[in-house]
Amino acid sequence: MSESKKSKLIERLSHFLLRGPEDRAQLFELLKSSYEKNLMDADSLSMIEGVLQVSEMQVRDIMIPRSQMDVIDISHPPEKFIPFIIATAHSRFPVIEDDKNDVIGILLAKDLLKYYAGDDFEIRDMLRPAIFIPESKRLNVLLKEFRSSRNHIAIVVDEYGGVSGMVTIEDVLEQIVGEIEDEFDFDETEDNIIQDKNGLYRVKASTEIEDFNDFFKVNFSNEEFSTIGGLIIHAFGHLPKRDEKITFQGFKITVLRADSRKLYSILLEIDTADNNV
Repeated sequence: MSESKKSKLIERLSHFLLRGPEDRAQLFELLKSSYEKNLMDADSLSMIEGVLQVSEMQVRDIMIPRSQMDVIDISHPPEKFIPFIIATAHSRFPVIEDDKNDVIGILLAKDLLKYYAGDDFEIRDMLRPAIFIPESKRLNVLLKEFRSSRNHIAIVVDEYGGVSGMVTIEDVLEQIVGEIEDEFDFDETEDNIIQDKNGLYRVKASTEIEDFNDFFKVNFSNEEFSTIGGLIIHAFGHLPKRDEKITFQGFKITVLRADSRKLYSILLEIDTADNNV
C-alpha cells in the first residue's frame, strides 16, 4: 500500500473515531470499504471489528460460569489435585474452601515445582490474591486493568457478592484476535480425526458427518447438519465454551477449542457403557 493511501485511510479513520458513537455504523462501512479495496486484509478487519465490539461487551458476556470452573479444594492434598491439574492443563486455578462461592486465592501451576523439588509445601503459602470483579465490568476496562496489574485471571461476582464465574486475559483477547491456540490445539495441516496416546480422539468441528461416520462406524444423519460441529452444538443447545462436556449418542465429548463465535475442536471418548457404538 502506498504511503499516500495509508495516510488517507488513517485520516478518514481518525475523523470517524473522533466523532460521536452515532457514527459507528459509518465506521464499519468505512472498514468494509477499505477491505473491499484491498487497503487491509481480512485478519486486520476482523481484529478492528473485535476491538470495537470489546468496548461494548461486559464480563458476563464471555465469563466461564461457576459450574464450569476448574477449581482446587484447599482441603485436598497435592497428590489428589495434581493429577487434576495435569489433566486440565491450565496454568492458573482458583482455590476454594468448602464451595465455589468461597474463593480464597489463585494457585499457579508452576508453583507446584516446589512440591516436586521435595521442599516443604503448604498450599496456602503458595496462593496469589484473587481479584474480584462485577459481571457488568466492560471488557476494554478489564483488559486495561489486566495489563496494569499483570493479573491474568479474575473471579466474577454477582450483585449479591456470590461467585458467578471467572474470566482470563486470554478470554478477553480472543474477542479481538479469535481463538488463541496452545500446545494442545490442532495443527491446521493435520487430519481431522487424531487418536492420542490415551486412546482419546481429537476431532475438528469442521469434520464432515459422512467422514465421521466412516471413521467411527456410526450412522449420524447429515440432513440437518453437514459437520460434526453443527451436530454437537445442536446437542448442547448453545454454542459451548472450552471444557464443557456432554455425553451424546455413545460418545463422551469435551470441548477443546471454542470462542464466542465458533466451535473448533472436541475431545472424544467412546462410551463403553453404551452398546450402540
